[in-house]
Amino acid sequence: MSGVYARRIAVLAASAALAATTGLLTAPSAQAAMPTPVSASTARTYLSELTVKAEGSSTGYSRDKFPHWITQSGACNTREVVLKRDGTNVSQDSSCAAVSGSWYSQYDGATWTAASDLDIDHMVPLAEAWRSGASSWTTAQRQALANDLTRPQLIAVTDNVNQSKSDQDPATWLPPRAAYKCTYVRAWVHVKHYYDLSVDSAEKSALQSALSGC
Repeated sequence: MSGVYARRIAVLAASAALAATTGLLTAPSAQAAMPTPVSASTARTYLSELTVKAEGSSTGYSRDKFPHWITQSGACNTREVVLKRDGTNVSQDSSCAAVSGSWYSQYDGATWTAASDLDIDHMVPLAEAWRSGASSWTTAQRQALANDLTRPQLIAVTDNVNQSKSDQDPATWLPPRAAYKCTYVRAWVHVKHYYDLSVDSAEKSALQSALSGC
């Protein structure tokens, strides 16, 4: 176990360094500042390390078993933190609700000026995580996944696009905006690897195919 955590600490340090460097290069146009996922080459390595097994059952699943939008600081919950992070010129009221700003949805290329038009997507959906190993986790572990601001697990996107994704994996759903697909699959593998979640064979094939073009 200590080896696993040592590896993760090293990976996080490398990711932070990469994110810092990337930020310097892209800061003028950067939006939707989800933490930078690992590179395509690292994602390919990570993918080869994931356990491949048939997807588990949804029996017993409930979003309530993944306490989400917990308080992060003051009156701000996870959703509001991501809205502030991913938007431009975001103003918040005394309860931390976003009352104005602009948001660019990386999934479909749409721009919104009302927070109500945005969902905070869980990159690896909670139901997908449940079927991939999280059913055996503690509530605290599931809460960590559902509110993870350190890994590329949360991003503000157009609400109906997020709803079309639902709990699908990349074998059946990828962002309609082609320019974001590489980032998406890198993030997906990054999160699954960090949390030691399994992949099914169709999911792995789809990820391999997508990453081969990155």
